[in-house]
Amino acid sequence: MTSIANDKRPVIVQKYGGSSVADAGMINTIARKICARSGTGVSMVVVVSAMGDSTDHLIELANAVSGDHTPEARELDTLLSTGELVTSTLMAMAISAQGHPAVSLSGQQAGIRTDTTHGSARIADIRVDRLRRELDRGRICIVAGFQGLAENEDVTTLGRGGSDTTAVALGVALEAEQVEIYTDVDGIYTTDPRLVSSARKLAEIGYDEMLEMASLGAKMNPRSIELGAVYDVPILVASTFEDVPGTLIHGGDYMMEVRRAVTGVAVDRDVAKITVRSVEDRPGIVGQIFGPLAEAGVSVDVIVQNASLEGLTDVTFTVSQGDFQRALDLTQKTCADMAREVVGNTGLAKMSIVGTGMQNGPGYAATMFDALSRSNVNIEMITTSEIRITCVIAATAIKEAANALHSAFELDATGD
Repeated sequence: MTSIANDKRPVIVQKYGGSSVADAGMINTIARKICARSGTGVSMVVVVSAMGDSTDHLIELANAVSGDHTPEARELDTLLSTGELVTSTLMAMAISAQGHPAVSLSGQQAGIRTDTTHGSARIADIRVDRLRRELDRGRICIVAGFQGLAENEDVTTLGRGGSDTTAVALGVALEAEQVEIYTDVDGIYTTDPRLVSSARKLAEIGYDEMLEMASLGAKMNPRSIELGAVYDVPILVASTFEDVPGTLIHGGDYMMEVRRAVTGVAVDRDVAKITVRSVEDRPGIVGQIFGPLAEAGVSVDVIVQNASLEGLTDVTFTVSQGDFQRALDLTQKTCADMAREVVGNTGLAKMSIVGTGMQNGPGYAATMFDALSRSNVNIEMITTSEIRITCVIAATAIKEAANALHSAFELDATGD
């Protein structure tokens, strides 16, 4: 990414999500916060999402006018990008009305260049010359998140949660002191506080642990955490609505809190399972099953292959619920002449323990399985990484499982 050294005021990048800018009153409230922060001697770049549920509304409109036809990806991206443009211009107006110079910029105007993948484009480069000029003029820059411009000059969008990625990428390119993500939660918790009343807010968390938590449903875009980790940009997650300390995501070698082997319990409710039964156990068979899914853009997560019995095996894997029917239909077609049957079901969830401390000690899997067993929670699938153990369970057992694991690994608020 193109960057230009700043020998003047330090740069702070902030991002406000859709719930933070849902109406004119909230935009004015956020504008006052931005003006107050700008008055502390920093240069401000603010990334905004579309107001409230406006992105969903635009998708509904696109489907309504398209009828039985799927909206063309290029046109859908152009349409969806307008939601953030509305917010950015209104925010710039609100800031200007409070006596601070401000300018709104589209992703294109902010220099964000992407690949050509509509709906889930990846940032290739950020050319910050325009942003630097505006900051040098003393203006607060309000950037429309979630969007960029591809090399073929088409507007692209970065996918759900893409405004987080926009903010961190701008922080990298501008060599910002910190990126601040403001949302409707006041930080990262040891688990979902709606499930476990004793969940504890973390003062800080490492990039690796946060990336695992984010990938499993915690309220951050995993791509933004990856960017922060690669370029070592600190990311603060805090509340838009409460003036309380948030959670700092960073890459230091030590933590200010007393380190625990398990940092948190992550919950992902977006899980469906597909099983290919009695398929021939031979080299290449798994590639034949998953190749068509990859070509169709279906992301496969947990994969389990049973031991071969009389030359036959079962292969089970998980996908998101949004991809379930498409993945099931495609796998049934692929395996029509290879397997006895292909079956699937939804109503599942992933329950994970996450912590870098697990790399250096035994017994965490046993403790996890024992805690789930004592709560009568059945485990359907298991997968692990160096700092994570994940069990696929019935979605109806989420609350019992989360409480059992939170207690078993002493993550309760009173456990310091």
